[in-house]
This record gives sequence, structure tokens and C-alpha cells, in this order.
Amino acid sequence: MSIASVDTVRLVEVDTPVPVLLTVKEAAKCLRIGRTTCFALIRTGALESLMVGGLRRVPADAPAAYLARRRVEQRAA
Repeated sequence: MSIASVDTVRLVEVDTPVPVLLTVKEAAKCLRIGRTTCFALIRTGALESLMVGGLRRVPADAPAAYLARRRVEQRAA
């Protein structure tokens, strides 16, 4: 890979915005669970979500926060 192609790749990565909100499908993919299971976590309040218009969205930091809480719970058990 030449230096020119490395710079091009870097520019593409820098210009790509970091998502603030995820779809339920994207959040499920982050957690390596199914979409139905992700909706169940949202319904119980275990995974934070919000409505944007008529669309359900998950804050980008919510999957990591859910995982952190679960790890603490498992250590305490």
C-alpha cells in the first residue's frame, strides 16, 4: 500500500461522522444479540432508547452502558 492510498483512507475515516444515535438493529449488532432481544431490553428499560419522530433510536453510548451495568451485576452475584 502506498503512502498516497494510506492518506486517502485516513481522509475517508476522518470525514465519516461518528453516529450519535443507532437504529435498534445497529444496537443489536453492537451487542451481538437479535433485534427481538434488543427490543425486549428496551421495553424493560435495561437498554436506553428514545423516539425521534416515529423512529426508535438508541444513543450510541447505551450499548456500552448496558454492558457495564451487566458486568457489575454479575460480579456482585
